[in-house]
Formats: sequence, structure tokens, C-alpha cells
Amino acid sequence: MATDAPTTPAAQNVPQTASRVNRPLSGRGQEAHTEGKTTIAEGVVAKVAGIAAREVAGVYALGGGGARALGAIRDAINATDLTQGVKVEVGETQAAADITIVVEYGAPIQEVADQVRGRVAGAINRLVGLEVVEVNVDVNDVHIPGDDNDDDDSNEKRVQ
Repeated sequence: MATDAPTTPAAQNVPQTASRVNRPLSGRGQEAHTEGKTTIAEGVVAKVAGIAAREVAGVYALGGGGARALGAIRDAINATDLTQGVKVEVGETQAAADITIVVEYGAPIQEVADQVRGRVAGAINRLVGLEVVEVNVDVNDVHIPGDDNDDDDSNEKRVQ
């Protein structure tokens, strides 16, 4: 007793045209193509860029002096900002990034900057799927070990 007409009162009130959710299935599985649009926020791209830049050997920190001071406060309350020192512009198919870094003393600055540029572009392309048109690296400072205020020796008096 198969019929093609809707049998429930609710089904009788539904228009029989294909809507966004009532389209005929044309194959299931990974090969199925579905309609729709993906929008990726600039914050997502900035976070991917920040993580990639921090992975480069020779990068001590990201951001300028003020951003690093604020970042230290965030770190103390366990709310690290992975986009610190990163600015991005995101279009529909392309992205550009500006990264501000602090390099460890002794690391070749040009090589570190080139590695940051490559790592950031690769991560954005691979993880986000956008073509990277530009990655600008601004080396803001050089970190010298011993300049930190957290050294144990800094609390000792010079004279007794």
C-alpha cells in the first residue's frame, strides 16, 4: 500500500518544492558536494599565524614592548593571547599578515625572519586554505639572556 502522497497532516502542509534542507540526495559520503559558504574570521587566521611564528627557532616572543607587557599579565592569569604581535587581512581567497617578533640574541635575524615568513605562509595556506600574498616580518627587539627581571641573581645585593 505504497502511495506517493504525504500521509500525515504536517507533511501535507509542506510545499513539495526543494528547499535548502529538503533537496534530493545525490550520493552520500565524502564525494557528496553540498552547497554553502565557509567564512573564516580574521582572528582564526591570526591565531594560526601566531602559533606558526612561535614555532620558529630563534623567536623569543611576538609583539612590541607594550603588547609583551600586557601579554605577561595575560600569561600570569593563564589567558595567553596567541594573536599578540600579529595583524592579518583576510579576503575571500587571499590573506596577508604582519608579524612583529623579538629574536633571541645570537640567532641570525634574516634567517629567523625568512623562516617565520615561510612557516606563517605555509600554515595559513595548509590549515586555512587561503593563498598568502604577503607576510611582513618586523623585528622589534633582540632578547639578551640575563636581561630578564626574573633572574635569581637580580635579588642579590651588590654589597653586603
